[in-house]
Amino acid sequence: MQDKFILSMLVSNEAGVLTRVSGMFGRRGYNIDSLSVGETDNPALSRMTILSRGDDVIRDQIINQLKKLVDVKAVALMDKENTVSRELMLIKVNSELATQAQIHKVVEVFRAKVVDLNPTNVTIEITGEKSKLDAFVANLVPYGILELCRTGVTAIGRNSNILTEKESEEE
Repeated sequence: MQDKFILSMLVSNEAGVLTRVSGMFGRRGYNIDSLSVGETDNPALSRMTILSRGDDVIRDQIINQLKKLVDVKAVALMDKENTVSRELMLIKVNSELATQAQIHKVVEVFRAKVVDLNPTNVTIEITGEKSKLDAFVANLVPYGILELCRTGVTAIGRNSNILTEKESEEE
């Protein structure tokens, strides 16, 4: 069974790290469903969040291979019950005068935010879990989606679940 799982990593913040990590996935035939990466509070480190899929054996192989990469300082399997995960989406929708009120109602219901508005279209920002974003898109399809971009999932542990460079967890 191909279960989805989220890996969170601390990696060196330098050129080539993303290539080495994604290359490891590609060489072994593993897919990356989404990837987000950004600098942490320590400028020497970036946090990388990868959504992938596979059975327990594949998941464990990926974790073990990542740990072998010199640029990977810590890697953790994010436990779904102990993780806050979100995705950001920007979506541009046709917005003629006759449909603007309806679109704004959808925006309000989903707690999204209009970030650009002009006479022919509206650009909306929304964050949340994948299911929320998918439902939002489904509600906007009738108006005509012009453009859509998503960041991919990013995740952080709940409570005292903290990924540190000192320890690499598999929880």
